[in-house]
Amino acid sequence: MTDSDKREHEAAELVRPYVITGGRSLPGEHQFSLITLVTAAADQQQRPARLSPEEQNLLRMCVGGYLSVAEIAGHMHLPVGVVRILLAALSEAGYLVARPPVPRAPVANLQILQEVLNGLQSKFG
Repeated sequence: MTDSDKREHEAAELVRPYVITGGRSLPGEHQFSLITLVTAAADQQQRPARLSPEEQNLLRMCVGGYLSVAEIAGHMHLPVGVVRILLAALSEAGYLVARPPVPRAPVANLQILQEVLNGLQSKFG
């Protein structure tokens, strides 16, 4: 860790989450879960100067490819809630592309599986 990284990390610990998020509230539960994958939008080559340092760091981190919300929070040393708020703001502005997690497959019907097993056992012994 370089001296500038250390100073930046120490300064980030002094900034309250309310200041970092600009007073915005958490996005909905379905938006930006821990395993949602996020990357920078391809058409966003230049970042405007009006973004906060945290938002600029987040965008810089997401340029390389997809990262999960949990990974971003870990790398940025920020609470997950704060990262979710920043991601929602950047996504609404068109700077990020989010890929929601794949929904869980429904559990197979146990009765059907038992009937298949019985059929296989009767046919093949």
